[in-house]
Amino acid sequence: MKTQIAHKKKQYTIDLSKPLDISIPLTANAANPLAWYQDRPKMNPVVMGNWVGSVQKGASVNFNTITFNPHAHGTHTECVGHITKEFHSVQKSLKTSFFLAELISIAPENKKGDQVILANQVIKLLAGKKPEAVIIRTLPNTPAKRRRKYSNTNWPYLEEQVATFLREIGVKHLLIDLPSVDKEKDDGALLAHKAFWNYPNKTRLDATITEFIYVSNRIKDGSYFLDLQTAPFVNDATPSRPVLYAITKQQPS
Repeated sequence: MKTQIAHKKKQYTIDLSKPLDISIPLTANAANPLAWYQDRPKMNPVVMGNWVGSVQKGASVNFNTITFNPHAHGTHTECVGHITKEFHSVQKSLKTSFFLAELISIAPENKKGDQVILANQVIKLLAGKKPEAVIIRTLPNTPAKRRRKYSNTNWPYLEEQVATFLREIGVKHLLIDLPSVDKEKDDGALLAHKAFWNYPNKTRLDATITEFIYVSNRIKDGSYFLDLQTAPFVNDATPSRPVLYAITKQQPS
C-alpha cells in the first residue's frame, strides 16, 4: 500500500506493504546475541502450586515470565537517562516515531589497536545530508551478528567526533549494529554517548540512541523513512523494533 508523506517542504511516496525490519528479536536460547557479561534471557512458564502456565503441560493458556536486560539482550532504544543521576524515561524522550533517515555502511579503521568509526568516514558518506536519523551498518556485515556473543571482544565503536558531528548537524536519532556506540571497556568515559546527548551542558532530552540492530545486506545504503517502534517501558532504555520504508518517489511539495 503506497502512501504519500509531507516532510520539510517535500512529498515522499513510500510503500507500507514492504517494511524492512532491522531489529533482532529476543529469544531464550543460544541464538540470542549477548553483551555486557550477561547470560541469555529467560522465558519460563509461571508455576503456582500444581498449575504450570504451559498449554503443553495442561494449562489452557501459555503464561510466561520473561527476564532480560534491554541493553544486553538485543535491539533497544535509550535516552540520556542511561548516563544521568536524574531519572529520564525513553518514553518521554521519543515523542514521535517516524523520521527521515540515512543508512550508511562503514568499515571501521584501526586506531591504536581498536577498530574505530571515524568522523571523516561519516562526513564523507553523508555528503552534506542532514537527516533526522542516521543508521550505521558496520562492515563486514554477516548474519552472525544476530547471535554474536560480544562480551570481552572489544567491539568497534564511534570516535567521539562522530557523535559531535551528528549532533551539530541536527541528527536526533542514532542507530548502530553494535552493543554500544562506545568502547566496551573505557573506564566509564562514555565519550560518544555524552557527545551525542551534549551531556552535561545543554543536554538533548529528545535525542535517542538505538543499539544492537541488524541491517541485512539486501537493504542498500541511502534514504529511508524510519518507524522507530518501542515497547512502552518507563525506563532509560526499552526493547525496540526499528523498521525502514524505502522511498519510491520524492518531489517538492
